Amino acid sequence: MVFSNNDEGLINKKLPKELLLRMLFSLLLNFTWSNPECTKYVHSIGLDSFCNVLPEVELLIKEREHFTAYDKTIAFQRIFSFLDIVTLCRCAQISKAWNILALDGSNWQRIDLFNFQTDVEGRVVENISKRCGGFLRKLSLRGCIGVGDSSLKTFAQNCRNIEHLNLNGCTKITDSTCYSLSRFCSKLKHLDLTSCVSITNSSLKGISEGCRNLEYLNLSWCDQITKDGIEALVRGCRGLKALLLRGCTQLEDEALKHIQNYCHELVSLNLQSCSSLSHCELITDDGILHLSNSTCGHERLRVLELDNCLLITDVALEHLENCRGLERLELYDCQQVTRAGIKRMRAQLPHVKVHAYFAPVTPPTAVGGSGQRLCRCCVIL
Repeated sequence: MVFSNNDEGLINKKLPKELLLRMLFSLLLNFTWSNPECTKYVHSIGLDSFCNVLPEVELLIKEREHFTAYDKTIAFQRIFSFLDIVTLCRCAQISKAWNILALDGSNWQRIDLFNFQTDVEGRVVENISKRCGGFLRKLSLRGCIGVGDSSLKTFAQNCRNIEHLNLNGCTKITDSTCYSLSRFCSKLKHLDLTSCVSITNSSLKGISEGCRNLEYLNLSWCDQITKDGIEALVRGCRGLKALLLRGCTQLEDEALKHIQNYCHELVSLNLQSCSSLSHCELITDDGILHLSNSTCGHERLRVLELDNCLLITDVALEHLENCRGLERLELYDCQQVTRAGIKRMRAQLPHVKVHAYFAPVTPPTAVGGSGQRLCRCCVIL
C-alpha cells in the first residue's frame, strides 16, 4: 500500500485499526521513503495509536517468509528512529527485543528534556550520555536546575560529537563545565548559557581554545563577563555568527572593538542592557563606531538589539549607516536617540526595520488648560 498527499485527510481522522496496520506494514516494506514523509505519517496517526498497533505489525512481518531476521531488525530500527523519547521509552517496555532496539543510541540523536526539567538530575544526564555516546548531536537541558558540573563532565567525555547544547537556566554549572566542553566537544556549534550566573571570563577562554567551530553563543545574564572574556572568546571563535550578550552589565566599548577585529562572520548581535551599574564605562557611540567599521558590520550584520544603552545617541545611528546589510534594529530605552535621528538613518537605509520603545516620561502637573500630552512610546518605524 502506497500513500500520497491525497491520503492526508483520511490519515488525520480516527483511523480504523486495520488501516493503521496496513499503513505501518507499508512503511516497513517501502524503504525508499524519505525522512520527512515518514515523520509526517508517524505523527499524523498519533503516537498512542502508533505504539498500540506496532506489536501486531511485528506479527505480520513474521508471516512474510522473504523477510530475514536482519530485515526485520532494520525495519523496526527505521520506525524507531522517528519517535520521540517518551514513545521510545514506552516501546522499550514491550519486550526484550524492543528494549534493545528502542534504546539503541542511534535513535537518540536529538533530545529535549525541558518537559521533564523538575525531575532531571545529574545521573539522568550521565545515563543518557553513556547510552547515546557519539550518536548524540543535540541536547536541550533548558531549565534543568538539578544538573551540575560533574554530570556534564561525564556527558562531555561520552558525547564528543555534540553540536547543539542548550544549558539555559542550569544555574548550578560553573566554569568547570565549560572546561569540559572545551576539552572534549570540539564539534560544538551552538551553545546556550543563558542565566548561568557563575560563568566567568575563564569559561570564554576555555571555549575559545577548544570549541573553535562555535557559530552561536548566548551569554545573556552572565553578568560576570567583561571585555577581557569577550576578547579571549573572539580570538579563538572567529566563525561566530550570532552572539547574545543581553544583561552582561560589565561590557564596555572595548568589547565591541574586539568583536570588530575578529568576528568577520557575525550576523546577529544582542547588546540589550549592556550598561554598567557600578561605574560609568558604558557602551557609547564610539562602541557602535567600532562595530560599524568592522568587516562583519559592513557586510554581514543583519540584526542589532540595543536596550538601556543610555549613552547611545543619534551619532550612533549615523555610524550604523555603514552597515549596508542591516535588516533590523531594536532600540529600547535608549533615551538619547530621537525620532529625527531614526528617520535620517532610514533615509539612508530604507530597507531597515526599526523598532524603538521609549519609556513614558511622567508629564508635569498641568497648570491651566487641559492640552493632550503624548509620550514617545512604542514607536515602530
